[in-house]
Amino acid sequence: MTRIIAGAAGGIRLDVPATGTRPTSERVRESLLGALEAADALSGARVLDLYAGSGALGLEALSRGASSADLVERGPAAAAAATRNAARVAKAVGGGAARAHRSAVAPFLQRGSGTFDLVFLDPPYDLADAELAEALALVRPLLDDDALVVVERGKRAAEPDWAAADLDEVRTRTYGDTVVWWAQPRPASQSR
Repeated sequence: MTRIIAGAAGGIRLDVPATGTRPTSERVRESLLGALEAADALSGARVLDLYAGSGALGLEALSRGASSADLVERGPAAAAAATRNAARVAKAVGGGAARAHRSAVAPFLQRGSGTFDLVFLDPPYDLADAELAEALALVRPLLDDDALVVVERGKRAAEPDWAAADLDEVRTRTYGDTVVWWAQPRPASQSR
């Protein structure tokens, strides 16, 4: 069972499609969101959850004080689950905006839908490195100056190409077979 761990919507059960997604484990979400909370990266944040699946990462951030969560998922079953979950969590939070978008990541980012403070990228483990690099490059113009980008991948995957996206890695944590990287936009004075 997948659920919201903490915050205003703590304990709410999330729908997860039977196939086609790989939800972030509760242990990883607990540690990641706790660290983001301790870094004061959640309060009032505009969150973008790419490759969202059920939307657990973005909705957990909303439950813990983010002002909005946009969940982007192209799979029909997962997008439908994310839509139901977004409605459930937004109601519990009372005031936070949660929107699910049924779209592939690149076209969504190319439409340029706002500015974000926190972006989660939890792609399928078999996503090609070049496709992840493209997503990071496309998300870069949508980032606030002090935004955080969090990428979750399998331990055997290559580190994301931060330089190509004008991002700097600031933190790496390994949880069993999962690696989580944090990055921030490179300061304008250091941009290429």
